[in-house]
Amino acid sequence: QVQLVEFGGGLVQAGGSLRLSCAASGSTSSINTMGWYRQPPGKQRELVASITLGGNTNYADSVKGRFTISRDSANGTVYLQMNSLKPEDTAVYYCHAAPKNWIRLATGTSDYWGQGTQVTVSS
Repeated sequence: QVQLVEFGGGLVQAGGSLRLSCAASGSTSSINTMGWYRQPPGKQRELVASITLGGNTNYADSVKGRFTISRDSANGTVYLQMNSLKPEDTAVYYCHAAPKNWIRLATGTSDYWGQGTQVTVSS
């Protein structure tokens, strides 16, 4: 099992910056991709950014050039640096971790989610 805890949400003015952190504990060696999703008020949860064990990154078009995801695999932590924030970035941000494929196939392990952290960007 893996537990994910997020830190760093809050209220910021448009144009400002925030840095989110997510600390994984438990069977962290079972994790492959880690990332961040967000759920704006009244909308579906959507991918913000992800990063593989090898360091390959993927970003939603809406955050490219503004957000940067990074990872410290040694201590199971993933970060999201958010710059030039916009009111439309307001959402609950969730940390996500996917188990390695062979573990998922062998054990049926599902993805892991944090409890979420609120990010509010005022105009």
